[in-house]
Amino acid sequence: MDGKTALKAPLPPATAIRLVAVDLDGTLLTSRKTISARTHRALRGILARGVKLVFATARPPRSVRTYYDALKLDTPQINYNGALIWDEPVRKILHHEPLSSARARQVIAFARGAYPDILVSVEILDKWYTDHYSDAPEYSTETAKKFQPDFIGPLETFLTVPVTKVMLLGHPEWIADLEKRIGKKFAGKVGHTRSDPHLLQVLAPAVSKGAALARVAKHLGIDRAHIMALGDAPNDHDMLAYAALAVVPANAWPQTKPLAHHIVPSNDHDGVAVALERWVLGPRSTKK
Repeated sequence: MDGKTALKAPLPPATAIRLVAVDLDGTLLTSRKTISARTHRALRGILARGVKLVFATARPPRSVRTYYDALKLDTPQINYNGALIWDEPVRKILHHEPLSSARARQVIAFARGAYPDILVSVEILDKWYTDHYSDAPEYSTETAKKFQPDFIGPLETFLTVPVTKVMLLGHPEWIADLEKRIGKKFAGKVGHTRSDPHLLQVLAPAVSKGAALARVAKHLGIDRAHIMALGDAPNDHDMLAYAALAVVPANAWPQTKPLAHHIVPSNDHDGVAVALERWVLGPRSTKK
């Protein structure tokens, strides 16, 4: 069932889409963290037509590589919610917008002052640093399920350079409270977003997937009028707002659905494939 909102920009015709920006977890990937066969066919179909596919994710480059390589992509990828734009084929930074080490230390001290047992991880480019590693599944990120920290030790030993992202992990009630308190305490000084109930991500204040998508689109020479974006969570909001066509899966967060021009089936029911077949590939595409 489609859901629609009254966004100001007119919707582009299907043939006008030249770039598709897609979130991974909760959108492109199933709950088993795979790309379904139907969705893979649809993705290969748009690539064959010359449509650019851009991954826009909270994950670091190392955690995206398997999916990127499987599709033989050559486009920039948006990592860390836009704090990093990465050229994967040549392993090169196109844009990096980090948080100062001093500000990161302030945020971490504030969070641990409120919740001493909060887990803290820091990503610096494509490296993971923490002072306390836990493999408890309820507090793990998708990256942590496949990769070990690059460094475990006192925070002061690595909080000496700008950081790409600070991650605060803990009980969802702690995270919900910290989201409000950090937003108030550090208003205008940091950015923050959530893609999971147990995880708060703290970034430089101007960072967002939407801002990064605008940079990537300019790099590729594609106007926003020719962009479709798909996402399911609050960290996708700016990207959905930027794109001419915003599509959200049925499993999306309640506050994300009102941003959609259309709501498609969930990530476990080929929602991305449905969107691509309907608005990019057109009525002749396969739906088997």
